[in-house]
Amino acid sequence: MIIRTMTRTGFKRCYLFESISKLRKMKIHLFLFSIFFFLLLKITTAQLAGCTDPLANNFNPSANQNDGSCTYNPVSISPLLSFNLANNLIETSGLIKWGNYIWTHNDSDDINLYALDSANGNLIQTYALNGKTNTDWEEISQDEDFVYVGDFGNNSNGNRTDLKIFRIDKSSILANSPKIETINFSYPNQTSFIPTGSNNTDFDCEAFIVSTDSIFLFTKQWISTKTSVYSMPKSPGTYVAKLKSTYDVQGLITGSTYLESKNLIALCGYTNSLQPFIYLFYDYNGTEFFGGNKRKIEIELPFHQVEGITSSNGLKYFISNEHFSEAQLIDIPQKLHILDLSDYLGDYLSHLYDFTGSKTIDNNILFPNPAADFIIIKTELSHLPTKYKIIDQDGNIAQIGELTTKNQVINISKLSSGVFIVQIGNEMQALKVIKK
Repeated sequence: MIIRTMTRTGFKRCYLFESISKLRKMKIHLFLFSIFFFLLLKITTAQLAGCTDPLANNFNPSANQNDGSCTYNPVSISPLLSFNLANNLIETSGLIKWGNYIWTHNDSDDINLYALDSANGNLIQTYALNGKTNTDWEEISQDEDFVYVGDFGNNSNGNRTDLKIFRIDKSSILANSPKIETINFSYPNQTSFIPTGSNNTDFDCEAFIVSTDSIFLFTKQWISTKTSVYSMPKSPGTYVAKLKSTYDVQGLITGSTYLESKNLIALCGYTNSLQPFIYLFYDYNGTEFFGGNKRKIEIELPFHQVEGITSSNGLKYFISNEHFSEAQLIDIPQKLHILDLSDYLGDYLSHLYDFTGSKTIDNNILFPNPAADFIIIKTELSHLPTKYKIIDQDGNIAQIGELTTKNQVINISKLSSGVFIVQIGNEMQALKVIKK
């Protein structure tokens, strides 16, 4: 009996230990499965790729990673304003917004930079780059310390071996004593330098941008009507540019402007029938410029040979066209135009603004502040639509309108400089804004 009892006790203990062991294993398996499921869910959620632009045809509200797949309906816009340029700017070829002025140059022979009034295009000042030759200056760009001028036009025969960019110290320009350095380059995939004849090469260039550490060229490809991006250092020297990527713009690229902090590039150009356009590239990663949103906007300026583009805020753009005439039937003078792209970029840029200096009341946010040309008002959807008024210091209504979107872009460029009150809705909610 004792032996039998011990045997049963031992069996019970053995069974108990085995049950505990199985239970522990089940808990471990369940714990591991829970971790695996959580990680899988997190990875799946974090990497949901798709079109993230609400303005696109195929917008996916669940996507949180832009895969560059957005498609858009064709659109066209007209300039807000257009101004004739001076007679000595018939071949204006590039634009930058530096300080209070728009700066431009001609594309052959002329060695001057021209500072223009941004309000009306009037010529303010001329600065000569003495000691340099203008073989074919096609573009101007800048960073914080330097202005860059691209002498790399190559449409005559496609066989130039002296492609270069001049780097000029900004302070030396203003002092009328320009300090000029040279960046020489060549294309890695151009192996033939046999003359091609006029406008018959894919190694022409009229657009480039300058980033924190590099220069990026955008070619004007007469044969393929595509553009290729090449990169090289922005310090003086001699380089073989690196081919990064190519995109089919179905046109001829003639100018560029770059907002590095906002991942936004705008290229300008025209088709073979001289229909000008702007191509927007934005919401990309790093310098993969063609990896994000790509939107083409036609400009309602037929037979205008658009050559330059610039913007300092991504909403208001300046473009220029050179003089064009054909068979005494067409005669288009050189002009400067102002475009408003807030309908296409306002929502995207509103998510990128620094809210330093913004004004807030009852969940309404106004920024940037101070502002030059545009303000953006962020409003709760439940409050829309609602009226707004902009009131000057004398109590006069300077501007009135309606808020219809949660990130409403308002053009205030026509207001004089000073302090204004923005009144929102019928509850006397007011925000102060400084117009520069």
